[in-house]
Amino acid sequence: MTFAQPATTKQPVINSQPATAWDAELTAVARRHLSAESAERWAALLRPCARLSALTAGTAGAGAVVVGRLGGEPELPPGAEWPVWEGNGPLSFVASVDCAALPTGELDIPMPSDGTLLFFYFDGQLDDGEALVLVGDHDSRPGARVRYVPAGAETVVHPTPDGLTAYPEVRLGAELAASDPGPWHPATADALGPDPDEDVQERFSDAVELAWGGPYHRIGGHPAPIQNPVEYEVAHAVLDGRAPWHTPELRAEAERWILLAQIDSDPDADMMWGDAGALYWLIRPEDLAAKRFDRAVFTWQCG
Repeated sequence: MTFAQPATTKQPVINSQPATAWDAELTAVARRHLSAESAERWAALLRPCARLSALTAGTAGAGAVVVGRLGGEPELPPGAEWPVWEGNGPLSFVASVDCAALPTGELDIPMPSDGTLLFFYFDGQLDDGEALVLVGDHDSRPGARVRYVPAGAETVVHPTPDGLTAYPEVRLGAELAASDPGPWHPATADALGPDPDEDVQERFSDAVELAWGGPYHRIGGHPAPIQNPVEYEVAHAVLDGRAPWHTPELRAEAERWILLAQIDSDPDADMMWGDAGALYWLIRPEDLAAKRFDRAVFTWQCG
């Protein structure tokens, strides 16, 4: 499904402040490649996220804070049931994040100030990828879960169920970083104007991608899409396809969803989601504030 961008879609300005440490690099990229007016409009769309990156032996030894990890085995309350997709089997443990170690005060979403988030996904190990977790298939939604463990709760390591192989453990650090809506988002189309130079736009998109590097693991901020704008994909599914693309109804629903977490394909953890894809968990702000993580909606994209 290709999402062709409307030329005149209006989006609210999320960040109208001058460039700061977290958004300075991408703002500078925009100013190098775009007209002054387009650069300022695009930079106003940047949002802070907690970028999650692997900690090497050197960085961990230098006092870096471990905020989470990919893979390994999860720590859950004693007696907690391992997430299972009924009729298909147990989910794989993907990642955990210590909310207290994140720069939550610098994000623009109501993240918990403490506790741990754990992410699970039915990754096809048990059936060679036959059962797919698809955002538009309501019956498949139990194939991806978010668990929240409150601070201070007793936990024990839960061994990986038979038939699954745990992903290699990769410890993660976090830094505050800028995230952009992506090249196919209506807000980007509006910022660049109705008739952008395609060569300029391609060089600009390449420069943004180079500045970020990879993988694109993050908490909060804009999702980094591989295909359609992720928020619109979720909105389209939540509305059961009733709102066609490019309609005000779909846009209004898309604006109700924010990124909770994105976990990319990552060779360090032997994670490959389809063809170098990414996993996304989105949630409504009011549900995030109330810690209603069972209401998060999952989708994934790949090339």
